[in-house]
Amino acid sequence: MHAQIHTIAFRGIETIAVTVQIHIANGLPAMAIVGLADKAVAESRERVRAALASIGLALPPKRIAVNLAPADVLKEGAHFDLPIALGLMVAMGVVPRDAVENALVLGELALEVTMLHSVAGNLAEGGLIRNRPFREPHHSASMAALVGGGLRAKPGEISLANHGVLFLDELAEFSRVVLDSLRQPLETGSVVVARANHHVTYPARFQLVAAMNPCRCGYLGDPARACSRAPACGQNYQAKISGPMMDRFDLIIEVPEISADILLKEAIGESSQIVAARVAAARQFGSLRNKGVMCANAHIGIDQLDQQIRMDDAAQDLLRTAMDQANLSARAYHKIMRVSRTIADLAGDDRAGRAALAEALAYRAMPLLA
Repeated sequence: MHAQIHTIAFRGIETIAVTVQIHIANGLPAMAIVGLADKAVAESRERVRAALASIGLALPPKRIAVNLAPADVLKEGAHFDLPIALGLMVAMGVVPRDAVENALVLGELALEVTMLHSVAGNLAEGGLIRNRPFREPHHSASMAALVGGGLRAKPGEISLANHGVLFLDELAEFSRVVLDSLRQPLETGSVVVARANHHVTYPARFQLVAAMNPCRCGYLGDPARACSRAPACGQNYQAKISGPMMDRFDLIIEVPEISADILLKEAIGESSQIVAARVAAARQFGSLRNKGVMCANAHIGIDQLDQQIRMDDAAQDLLRTAMDQANLSARAYHKIMRVSRTIADLAGDDRAGRAALAEALAYRAMPLLA
């Protein structure tokens, strides 16, 4: 008795075709899984046995060989449970062969079949991610934890935050080397994790949000509480973040201390629903420039910026002056243009005028060090 089931193995987020070959023959009762399988795959024997027993099926008292081909590809993860179980049921005659001939099968068995999609292996109860991810690693995180690595080249926080938010609190407390490792992924939207036995590319298109104190004591700019080393202490503290890394932030905003009087008052700000509706309207307005296709302003190609931004003459003059006086980089130039386009979209303006450009420039300042 034999059967074949088609499934896949993961190399990073790339997939490799794998065939699960089942052979049941006379001999001492045993079940062997071969084909460069890791511990999780080897443990499939017990999960499959228990899952079949839960629906009233028992494995035949024969020698069962499960081969995962090709043999030179590492097989890891519990998603081989389901193809192995289906292969056994086909070989036992419980499931017709033609029912799985053209199927690609993967999933974990834990007395019930649960589909999963996890390279990192940290989905709660094998569930699917239905919301945009929000990741907030501690400032002691290593480079491997943030960008990916380890023996099996697992994805890091920047990939786990793909299409979501990566929040770095206490930004200046992160290792400078670790922070600088984010520079290339922020530009390309991907990261290459290279190891001796793995060379994997992971997606890393995330929105980076960070927060930090202006200095180590946190009181820079407050004449009543600032330390005696101000403002040098603030300059040294903020210098822990490299210029090229800081240049990759679109918005840099100083948040002043909130007084007790304000804290005691009833909140009168806008709700998240109102803000979300305004953002959705701005994105819809921006899609009109792309014939109805949604495209975030952050992803507008450099070759399309002038056409998409549509700055008027006054805005162009202001940007030219700011570039010359502040010695802004080419990266900052493009970021300012994109932010001004977003401000204009929020206002429903077809062109990014001088007011939108001035606001975008204000978000590039470091007020306490200016």
